[in-house]
Amino acid sequence: MLPPRLPLLFPPRGIALIALSALYLLPGLVGHDPWKGEDATHIGVVYSMIDGGHWLLPRLAGEIWLDSPPLYHWTAALLGWLFGFILPLHDAARLASGLFAGIMIACLAGAGRQFAGAEAARGATLVAIGCLGLLVHVHEAQPALAFLAAAAAIYYGLALLPHNPQRGGRVVGAGIGLGFLAAGLPALISLGPLLFLLPLFSSHLRTPQVARGMLAALAIAAPLILSWPLALYWFEPAAFGAWWVRELSDLPLSPNVALNAWNFLKLLSWFAWPALPLALWTLWKERRRLREPRTLIPLMSFIVLLVMQCIFSEPRSLNALPLLPPLVLLAAPATLSLRRGAANSLDWFGMMTFTLLAGLLWLGWAAMVTGMPARIAKNLARLEPGFVAQFSLPAFAVSLGLTCAWLWLIYSSPRSPQRGTVHWAAGITLSWSLLMALWLPLIDFDRSYRPVAAQLKAVLPSDRGCIAGRGLGSTQRAALHYFAGIQTVREGRRNAAACRLYLIQGTARSETSPPGNGWRKIWEGGRPSDRNERFRLYTRP
Repeated sequence: MLPPRLPLLFPPRGIALIALSALYLLPGLVGHDPWKGEDATHIGVVYSMIDGGHWLLPRLAGEIWLDSPPLYHWTAALLGWLFGFILPLHDAARLASGLFAGIMIACLAGAGRQFAGAEAARGATLVAIGCLGLLVHVHEAQPALAFLAAAAAIYYGLALLPHNPQRGGRVVGAGIGLGFLAAGLPALISLGPLLFLLPLFSSHLRTPQVARGMLAALAIAAPLILSWPLALYWFEPAAFGAWWVRELSDLPLSPNVALNAWNFLKLLSWFAWPALPLALWTLWKERRRLREPRTLIPLMSFIVLLVMQCIFSEPRSLNALPLLPPLVLLAAPATLSLRRGAANSLDWFGMMTFTLLAGLLWLGWAAMVTGMPARIAKNLARLEPGFVAQFSLPAFAVSLGLTCAWLWLIYSSPRSPQRGTVHWAAGITLSWSLLMALWLPLIDFDRSYRPVAAQLKAVLPSDRGCIAGRGLGSTQRAALHYFAGIQTVREGRRNAAACRLYLIQGTARSETSPPGNGWRKIWEGGRPSDRNERFRLYTRP
C-alpha cells in the first residue's frame, strides 16, 4: 500500500518553506554550553558586554578584543538581554546566528526572485540550506554570519537597482555599512568594488537612474561605516589606534596567490556542495548572456571575493564562507534547468546518502543508550571516557517523527525539476536535527569547558588575588571567565609578576613550571576527551 500523498504543494513554498528553514536553523542554537572554538570565544565577548558594560570597546576575559567590529556581538548581547529570563545567556546570544542566517537566506531568496522569478527564489533557499559549508557555522556564535547577511542584502539591492533604483540603493548602502560593522576593512575591500565594476560590464547597470541609486547607496553606507570608528576615536582614542593598526595588519599579502586559489577551489569542491556544480551549470547555460545582471552580479561578486580571499586570507573554511552566497545565486536557476539524468542523480544521491546517515545516527545513539551493538558502544566509550548516556523521551519522539517525515517525503514526492534539491535540503535538515536531538549530550560533554572551570574554581583559595596565565587561548580564557568568573593576567605583563597563582595550559606529555622559584602545583585537569590539552595550577607563598 502506497503512503498518502503530501498534504502540501511540492516543491514547498510559503509557510512550508519558512518552516523548513526554521527547522534547519533552530536545532543546535540552544540547549548546549559554549563549545571549544569560535563559539566559546564570541560568547565570552558577549558575556563581557553584558557583565561589564563594555559595549563600545569589546573585551574578552578582561582584555580588549579587537578582532572584528562589534555588530554581531551587539546583536547577540541584545538578544541575551531580551531572552535571558527564559534561556541561559549563551543560548539566547547564539540566537543572533540564527537571525543573521535567516536574513541571509531571505535576501538570497529576494535576489533570486528579482533575477529569475519565484521558482528561482525557492531554489536559492533550498540550495542555501543544502550547502555543506554553512551547516556548522550557522549554528555557532559566529560574527562572519553578520557579514554574510550584509553581503546577501547587497546582492538583493543590486538585483533591485535596474527596476527600483532608489530602493535598491538604500538596501545596498545598508548592506555595505552593516558589512563593515560586521567584518571591518575586508568587507569594504571585498564588496565595495562591485559598485564600480558592475556598470563597466553591463549596460543595464549604466543608466542615470542606477547611478543615482549607487549615490544613494554611498550616502547611506558612509555614516554607518563611520559610526563605530568615530565613537571609538572620541571615547577611546588609544583603542582606536590599536584597532586601526590591527585592521591593516590583518591584510598581509599572501606569498603564493596561485597556490591559495588552488586550495580554495579544492575546499569549495565539498564546502560549496551542491551550489558549486549547479552554479557551473548555470554559467554554461547562460554563457552567451553573462553580461545580464542576473548572472553578472553573482559572478562578478564571486570573482572579486575569490581574488581578495586568495590575496589576503588562508584557504580555510571560515574564509570560504563569503564565497557561498554568490554561488547560491548562480545555482538557483539551475535547480529548474538541470537535465533529467543529472537531476535524478542528485535526487538518488541525496536520498541514499541521508537515509544511510540517519540510520547510522540512530545506530550510534542506540549503542550509547543500550550498549548494543557492543563494539560501537565500546568505541564511543573509549572516545569519550566518563560519558554516560541517558534516554530522553522528548528527543526520541522528535527524532522518530522527523525520520518518519523524511521517509514519507522521499516516497511521496511527485516528480519535479527541484525534487533533488528539496530532498538534499531536507536530508541536511534531518541529519543535523537527529545529531542535535540524539547526540547533543555526547557532543556537549566533549566540547564544553564547564567541568574544567568548576574543578579549577573549587581549588582556588578564597584570598587568591590575581592569577597569571601562560598558553591560554581565547577559547580557554573566555570559557573560564564565563563559567567560573576567572580572569587571568597574561604572562609578561607587569602585574603578572605579583600574582601568587599561575595557570598554565600545556600538554599531557610535557610540563613547564612558572618562572622563578618556590612554585608548587596544586591542581591539574582537562577535558576527559582531550588527551593532550592539560591545565596546571601553581601557587607560591
